[in-house]
Amino acid sequence: MKSFTPVYVPVGVPTFHMPSAEEAFAKSCALLRGIEPGFVCPADKLLSVEALREYLEPLQPDLIVFQNLTFANAAYMSEVLRRFDCPVILWTLREPVIDGGRLRLNSLTGAYSAANALRAFDHRPFLWVYGAPEEPGTVRNLQSYVAAARVKAAMKGLRLAAVGQTPQGFGFGRALDAELMKIFGVELEAIEARELIEKAKAVSEADCAACLEKTAACTRGFENTPEQNRVDHARLYQAYLDYVNQHQIGALASRCWPDFFTAYGTPVCTVLSMLNDEGIPAACEADVYGALSMWIGQQLSGQPVFFGDPVSLDEAENTLSFWHCGAAACSLARQDTGAAVGVHPNRKIGPAMDFGCEAFPTATIFRVGREPDGSFRFFIAEGEILDKPKQFIGTSMVVKTDAPVRELVERSVRAGFEPHYAVMRGLHGRALEALGELFGFEVYRY
Repeated sequence: MKSFTPVYVPVGVPTFHMPSAEEAFAKSCALLRGIEPGFVCPADKLLSVEALREYLEPLQPDLIVFQNLTFANAAYMSEVLRRFDCPVILWTLREPVIDGGRLRLNSLTGAYSAANALRAFDHRPFLWVYGAPEEPGTVRNLQSYVAAARVKAAMKGLRLAAVGQTPQGFGFGRALDAELMKIFGVELEAIEARELIEKAKAVSEADCAACLEKTAACTRGFENTPEQNRVDHARLYQAYLDYVNQHQIGALASRCWPDFFTAYGTPVCTVLSMLNDEGIPAACEADVYGALSMWIGQQLSGQPVFFGDPVSLDEAENTLSFWHCGAAACSLARQDTGAAVGVHPNRKIGPAMDFGCEAFPTATIFRVGREPDGSFRFFIAEGEILDKPKQFIGTSMVVKTDAPVRELVERSVRAGFEPHYAVMRGLHGRALEALGELFGFEVYRY
């Protein structure tokens, strides 16, 4: 995957107060490199279009942070836009001194000129930051916006696999390969579930011994699963791993019921759990957009992401419970129970994960969704993962939402959002909003 290349473009003209511009330039370079060490910064301020051209010539940026150190006309932004089609953060500096004397920077007027040029270029989306480099709000916004741009750039290298088709009535998770490539830059690979089942059946016990041992080491109670199901799980785990490695898959959405019960005799749930812990976001019920949501969450949080249905709300506690049959990553499990293994709640066949998730002080609920007209949208809400035991057979997570939970549920149901969500640790709403803006999507923030 190509490395992320962010570029700082500080422009201005020499007729304004250069000591103020110099101070802002030095502080801005330090801040950006503190956020992302790989930030490309010029040796000096870019005080002419000619200097800007010379600086940009060898670069291939994934992100431009365009800053008006002083006022600069639209020719500066136009020079950037004619060369590159990448996300732009427009950073406007606060006027440093208001004392009845000289206007020192006039960065804000420069921002209007730059933004006018941005909108003229096919209404190109951009993110805006206002404030001095030392302001906490400036730092937070830049951190979130750079994170969003990094995720958008990484998507262009993502290969996402659809293992089988969604069950009847679950069409919200289906995706077209051309659409995923056009909108997100994501390559969609497809394979039938029966192909992986046949591959699993051909795996010898010796070849899947490492998978068997790894599952036993990561879980509790795996030994209580009938031996044949344990071995068949390991075979299936090995088949999925081989496919992921051979095809360089970064995330997958797998069909689960009824095929793995009727045609194989062992659920895929614990295989998906293990993949999630190995850094391969894996959604069940073949929900491609659920898998994409998980992948985005993992990119932002750096940790496995829970995938589940909203199944219960409690107005008194202001909580929303998420649950699914048993594919959550082992690392999300409560310490007291560990990653307990049980059986699938409907089919009564194991192994399937069976635990409540560990508490965490912050959490973000997220979904890449679709409007009725087919356009994309984001669902975003934040809260806290509570210290709650398993709510139902399977894996569950209880989130105390920042927004009034009854209102959140009523509004999202009325908006027709899908029934699958990714829940990630940490507060990432600001970065997700920025990512939605960069794609030009409607963002529903609850």
